[in-house]
Amino acid sequence: MPEPRARFGPVVGLGLAAGTLAAVAGSKAWVVDNSLPAGSDPLGLVADAGEMPIALALSLVVLACWGVLLVTRKVVRRIVAVLALLAAIGLVVAVVVGLFTIPDQVLQAVPEGAGRGAETDVTGWAWAAAVGAVLSVVTTALAVAWAGKWPEMGSRYDAPGGAQPVEVPPEDQTSIDLWKSIDEGRDPTV
Repeated sequence: MPEPRARFGPVVGLGLAAGTLAAVAGSKAWVVDNSLPAGSDPLGLVADAGEMPIALALSLVVLACWGVLLVTRKVVRRIVAVLALLAAIGLVVAVVVGLFTIPDQVLQAVPEGAGRGAETDVTGWAWAAAVGAVLSVVTTALAVAWAGKWPEMGSRYDAPGGAQPVEVPPEDQTSIDLWKSIDEGRDPTV
């Protein structure tokens, strides 16, 4: 079995793909009422009732956490991985709740005289969201377990800290150093 360090790329790649799938699916209608005549929903009430915006929001949180996992280290990385796992679990709950409640919401949103149907159809987007949610839970759980052993960005990518640069007299600086100090807003002749 490969080391957790070697699993970094595949887990992150699958996690990003799962989060993206869940985000795209979360922005689409999961349930439709095909019995409505064309143009009978000018306000979009039925389409809005067939959506689950919380799934989109949670999947965007998962995606944001993956971005943060790539650039953090140590304890912060572990905390963000746990946050991603919690968001992914919430996403699974949202998908399950949505699959059971959205069909009734769609039926209730159809006006009485508009040819209300007796049944609704679950679209492929609901199932895509379910797949993305489950894969998000799996990959974020792996991130929680293995984040401490994954490669980290070097400290050279960190923002400059409290160390002040050593001032070199202008006569000892190269022309490139002089131009850099001018670019930074300092007068090298002072």
